Amino acid sequence: MYPRIFVDKREASDSPNRASGIGPYTGSKEKCLNPVVKRTLRHSQRHIVAGLITAGPLFITWLVFTFVLGVLANVGLPLIKLAAAAFPGGMLSEPWLQYVLAVVLTVTLFYLVGRITSQVVGRQMFALFEAALERLPLVNKIYTSVRQAVDTLMGKNQTGQRVVLIDFPMRGQKSIGFLTHIIADETTGMPIAAVLVPQAINPTSSYLQFVPLDMVTETDLTMEQAMSMLMTGGAVCPEVIRYSRALPTAKDKDGSTVGVTYAVEGESQAVEP
Repeated sequence: MYPRIFVDKREASDSPNRASGIGPYTGSKEKCLNPVVKRTLRHSQRHIVAGLITAGPLFITWLVFTFVLGVLANVGLPLIKLAAAAFPGGMLSEPWLQYVLAVVLTVTLFYLVGRITSQVVGRQMFALFEAALERLPLVNKIYTSVRQAVDTLMGKNQTGQRVVLIDFPMRGQKSIGFLTHIIADETTGMPIAAVLVPQAINPTSSYLQFVPLDMVTETDLTMEQAMSMLMTGGAVCPEVIRYSRALPTAKDKDGSTVGVTYAVEGESQAVEP
């Protein structure tokens, strides 16, 4: 019989550290440093978040403004560069001046187009131009879709002005949508509403939902109010909104309205005439 030798695993695991003069890891050193580090991180985090909340809207506005100016400059920049090539060595060779003149030229061009199309002759000429575009195989699809979207957003299409609420993504949860078209069910003939449901913060990404028209809740919101609610995530919204559909009114034989009691989730609610 050989004698049994018991080895303490903790001592065995600490033996390399002891041999090297380094004690076992206990986290005491980290605890000594944590108060200073935590205080610095907490202080920095609080001020960074406050700075983001304060300067965030300004930064986003600057990004949008820069993007719009860049698009306007890219439209008129080729003409400005052509003029600069015709007169080398002048002020037109300065990049910042070319950028400013390109923006001014594009805005002036838009103004002239709007001024011309506001006249009867201009509208007729523009109608002929649109008719020519609609005959092109690929351009007609893109131009027609973009034109309808612009008319809807600008309120020229009466059906596009209707801001509605629908049950999305599930029943009982309402989402803001734009009623873009009403079609009919081929089988039953029931009216079906085509509702565009944009996402909050990023309205350019949307869902197209087809729901029965009787499941659509009409609202009195304008397009501007709906877009403000979406862009701000509900931070900017009216105090009152039409959330529920109007309850049907019951009438007596003589045509007078009578009070009706509705049961809602186990509770009765009386509706006075």
